[in-house]
Amino acid sequence: MPSIQINNASIYYEDSAPDDQQKPVMVFAHGLLWSSRMYDKQVAHFQDDYRCIAFDFRGQGQSQITKSGYDMDALTEDTLGLLTALNINKCHFVGLSMGGFIAQRIALKRPELLLSLIMLETSADPEDPELVPQYRKLMTAIRWVGMKRVSKKVMPIMFGTSFLEDKSRKAEKREWLGMLQGNRKSGVTKATLALIERKGTYEQLGDIATPTLIIVGDEDAATPYEKSERIHFAIPGSKLAVIKGAGHTSTVEEPEQVNAVISKFLESCV
Repeated sequence: MPSIQINNASIYYEDSAPDDQQKPVMVFAHGLLWSSRMYDKQVAHFQDDYRCIAFDFRGQGQSQITKSGYDMDALTEDTLGLLTALNINKCHFVGLSMGGFIAQRIALKRPELLLSLIMLETSADPEDPELVPQYRKLMTAIRWVGMKRVSKKVMPIMFGTSFLEDKSRKAEKREWLGMLQGNRKSGVTKATLALIERKGTYEQLGDIATPTLIIVGDEDAATPYEKSERIHFAIPGSKLAVIKGAGHTSTVEEPEQVNAVISKFLESCV
């Protein structure tokens, strides 16, 4: 799959229908410590009817590690640059966690690009000051001992208990643990620092007029239901859906529920 040079970084992306100009476009932005792979089940579900584009933020997945450019505004510019390079004038934008931070900024800065806004397991606030020391401790551990040594402690942050305790899904858990361990420590420490230093967007959410869907797993410990409800109340006309038995990575944990909720929402946007 291709990479493209955006703002002095090589950005990896996957495009399900690069030559099809007729299908509506869905763009997928992943969460911290993951990659475009977290949307595999969504792309498989929607690609018959939509041109699905999933990409890796700089420093993560298969995109280039750069010295700088990891703050949320810079990542937003990377994302806008990708849309421009691929001649995307309108799209349904899907963002999970960190991807949701970028989604909000695009909706505020370039609303004309969006057919709809779909955000999963995300927040509009700055990082909770009580959690910042934990993130800094995680960064230090990754820097000194690598991702593999801390990965098992990160899994309960990323996934709910239903997924982690389901013995029938051991193979899936091993696969995602392996992906977590495959993170390059230089890239993820830069990305994590930018995430904990981000500014909030909550005060601006009332300006968003794009049709919006907010999704949250009922077992999400990283960004619990209250965070999503807060966004929902702030964005006029937005819709809120709860995914049962899912934590912070509902696209992986409960893909059928997520796909059904998104499909119903997209039908209402036509």
